[in-house]
Amino acid sequence: MWIIAGHVTVDDDKRDAYVEAHRDLVERARQAPGCFDVAITADPVDPGRVNNYERWESWEAIEAWRKRAYAPDLGIEMRDVDVTAFEVASTRPPF
Repeated sequence: MWIIAGHVTVDDDKRDAYVEAHRDLVERARQAPGCFDVAITADPVDPGRVNNYERWESWEAIEAWRKRAYAPDLGIEMRDVDVTAFEVASTRPPF
């Protein structure tokens, strides 16, 4: 399993448009083979931060998705990108 997580920052007044423009991509990704979850959300504290979370069955599933993801090109500059892919060795309930 792979988790891709992190955030990007955009101008504060562009954040909501950035998130909304990715709604279709999130809906389609959640239907993609091998996708367990995807979320692109506005941060509740930082007005320019967009949080990214993805959980996939395999790297092959991620690559297959990327070939047909068609992310929107809004012309919104990402000022900072801090997103990392993590290969998961094991899982367990957190509580």
